[in-house]
Amino acid sequence: MRNRRITSHTTQRCLWIVLIGMLSAVPLSAQDTTRSTQRQHLEPVVISGGRKPSATLSQAPVQVVDIEKIERTGAVLLSDAVKQMAGVTLRDYGGVGGMKTMSARGLGSQFSTLTIDGVAVNDCQNGQVDLGRYMVGNSAYISLSNGQQEEMLLSARATAAGNIINMETRQPLFMPGQRTQLRLGLEGGSFGLLSPTLSIDRRMGRRLTMTFWGNYLRSDGDYPFTLYYTNDHNGNQSRERREHSAMWLATGDLNLFYDISANRQLTAKAHYVQGYHELPGPVIFYASKGSEDTKEQLFFAQVRYRETHPKISFQLIGKYQYTTDLYEDFHAPTITRYLKNEYNQQEGYLSGTLLWTPLKGFSASLSSDAALTALESNLNRNSQVNRTTLLNVLALQYNHRRMNIKGNLLATVVDEKACDNPADIRYRRLSPYVGISFKPMEKYNLRLRYFYKETYRVPNFNEMYYFVMPLDTLHPECATQYNIGITLPLAVRYSKDSLSQRYYSLTIDGYRNRVKDKIIAVPRQNMFLWSTMNLGLVDITGLDVKATMDWEWERYSLSTTVTYSYQRALDHSDPNEPKTYGHQIPYTPLHSGGLTLYLKTPWVNVGYNCMVVGERYYMQQNSDDSRMAAYTDQGITIDRTFELGFCDVRLQAQVLNIFDVQYEVVRSYPMMGRNFRIKLEVKM
Repeated sequence: MRNRRITSHTTQRCLWIVLIGMLSAVPLSAQDTTRSTQRQHLEPVVISGGRKPSATLSQAPVQVVDIEKIERTGAVLLSDAVKQMAGVTLRDYGGVGGMKTMSARGLGSQFSTLTIDGVAVNDCQNGQVDLGRYMVGNSAYISLSNGQQEEMLLSARATAAGNIINMETRQPLFMPGQRTQLRLGLEGGSFGLLSPTLSIDRRMGRRLTMTFWGNYLRSDGDYPFTLYYTNDHNGNQSRERREHSAMWLATGDLNLFYDISANRQLTAKAHYVQGYHELPGPVIFYASKGSEDTKEQLFFAQVRYRETHPKISFQLIGKYQYTTDLYEDFHAPTITRYLKNEYNQQEGYLSGTLLWTPLKGFSASLSSDAALTALESNLNRNSQVNRTTLLNVLALQYNHRRMNIKGNLLATVVDEKACDNPADIRYRRLSPYVGISFKPMEKYNLRLRYFYKETYRVPNFNEMYYFVMPLDTLHPECATQYNIGITLPLAVRYSKDSLSQRYYSLTIDGYRNRVKDKIIAVPRQNMFLWSTMNLGLVDITGLDVKATMDWEWERYSLSTTVTYSYQRALDHSDPNEPKTYGHQIPYTPLHSGGLTLYLKTPWVNVGYNCMVVGERYYMQQNSDDSRMAAYTDQGITIDRTFELGFCDVRLQAQVLNIFDVQYEVVRSYPMMGRNFRIKLEVKM
């Protein structure tokens, strides 16, 4: 097998020398106190993007991780930010380069849609997004909305999703007379982790702004772990090292923000990602080295135009996306012992939304989306597949001081054609949504909320055409979601003249989801011939609790966030199968939660993060042999910002998994033990 290990020492030395040389060129002259005061005052809003959704006023639950919390916790990948949210089950296949997918409230990863600035990122091949391929360094915030987003100027594709992850791009704000902002960053850590970053913000005119953000991330991923030879971890064991887990990922993000007038905005984005990942194999006794790798490229260009008026507002979106994936297996069970699969995916996407507000508090919107997707592969069967998707949404909303009611109806029309399938396949569906938010008492900020939604998921191309013999026609999955909850924000100031205050926020949401016609894959004759079919039925009952406490007094502040999730997701597919009927679905813990603390002082800032995941099972049958132990992952962060002349320098040091706990998110894929990261960032 070819050795594709990425060397690191020479690259690390060169990048450190370049960065030190840049810093040495910065003059450490006397500090301009006027400029320093202005910069310090404007810093909280410099990286504010679009308006963040409210976690306490929305009809459907929404969680937000803003740029400040991203920096506090040292999140690098989108998966780092998402795993801090309640109700999320993250599947991590080990290391920095392992695939990372999420399931929100037991619905499965393919019911979650990723949007960037409100525009969906689509993958019709496997229907899910690898959260380990997206960086968060250029984001103003990350939000997760269960059910539906609150906004009325929303694309139909975003409305159709069961859960929406939105990455909002950071939009700069310049001081008077300032035209350019520059940020340089360098992060290094254990096991060959290295990540340089460059960010340039340029004001091109009074209303036009350009930003560029680039990042390169690489890691050897060769961390040590303990290999246990018994399920109870009480027998023989040996100390091993993870192999075939190296990766690199290069990202470039170019944005234009054009404020044509006070009520007309045009934004454009060009995004490019190229990466290489060695796929670490499962650790099974002495066989821990993988033989697979992937190479991927993703490019998309999107434009969004918005115009808002008191009576009529509208939004137009256009996007083109191109994706290539190359999968190689050098020890494949084939005659040549080598397997190479190539996939090229293209999509053109148009969306328009019209919002009409004829009366105060009442509004109606109509959204229409059209997408044409084409997939080409080097596989023998169905090497060309085309899909046309039309989505239309009619939404009505009544907004009162103490009550907000919203309802919409989604019409889905999908037509697709495969080159080896003589008949076209068509899907049609109407899916409703209704949500209510109510403030029962005028004096208190307590709010009650409820929503009901139906979500319709069409089979992806892998499920429909690839790796199955013979070709079976599938019914789409249909999920129903119910949610009822309360929200309570509260701010307390000790006195009129005092800056000391406390802010509390509590959200509690109970939910019930049901997935009908769940698509599963079963072997037909052997492990190489599979068939996909509709057999599954899953009932999910859960509870999400989130409490935040922000205490401020003079020059100190303490932020605390506590989350807890209860998720009972039961397989009700076949009552005649007692081995699996009524059992918890794989990799879904009954209990999970987290704690985040962040203390700001005049000298240094200290953060603590803890994630707790309870017992779960890796097979459909819940037994002692398939039980996975609970684990706790804890980390500490220390950072400080220095003012040096006309630049700010921020230093951050992290210790992750401080107690060196060995755990597995996915069976036989051990995660990293204790590891370290150091980050240096310069803002000019």
